[in-house]
Amino acid sequence: MDAEDRDRRADLLIVDDDPAVRRALHDYLTGPEFSVRSADGSAAMDAAIASRMPDLVVLDVMMPGETGLSICRRLDGIVPVLIISAAGETTDRIVGLEVGASDYLAKPFDPRELLARIRAILRRPASRREDASPPQRYRFAGWLFDRDARSLIDPDGAGVALTTGEFSLLLAFVERPGRILSRDQLLALTHGPLAENFDRAVDLAVSRLRRKLDRPGQPPLIETVRGVGYRALVEVERA
Repeated sequence: MDAEDRDRRADLLIVDDDPAVRRALHDYLTGPEFSVRSADGSAAMDAAIASRMPDLVVLDVMMPGETGLSICRRLDGIVPVLIISAAGETTDRIVGLEVGASDYLAKPFDPRELLARIRAILRRPASRREDASPPQRYRFAGWLFDRDARSLIDPDGAGVALTTGEFSLLLAFVERPGRILSRDQLLALTHGPLAENFDRAVDLAVSRLRRKLDRPGQPPLIETVRGVGYRALVEVERA
């Protein structure tokens, strides 16, 4: 298979804490149609997505740490998600679809059905990046933040590297400019990248993001609202 053929393959990301499941799905799905990566949980998934946005995430629900439902809610439609779960009751399926999954497949399943469902999702017009809706870009105070490209450009045109947690935190602020966001709200909006469910984790993450955003002689872009939380002091335009 040459490089051009590999480039045509859809990129799948398998997220499951069971190494046997990851290995079996990787071996079954890898081929001329798909390239396959795997992650054992939310942290590894965040790193994989930061490296390259997949075309589809195959996501287990029952995992230690952040559950698949929480991950799916956090991904918020930026990539199609096919949930696989041992919880196969109607209520479980409904919950999975309501938190943003494109499809839900109960375990145990026939791998051929998984393959058919993956193909069906990828055939949907908005599933592949080249057919997706217009990129989500935000301009504020001279900055350009591209959600899809996961990039941040400063007012001088230079790129600023963001960790996965900083990306999620900045996205929470630019999508809610002028609103006071409590620490609990920020934890919920960025759950996974911030890792620790403590107020101190939010404070440290905001501090790191501020250091990248603040410019000499300019007012801060993120305000501390004492005893409540934080607020982005910017006007945001969709670019």
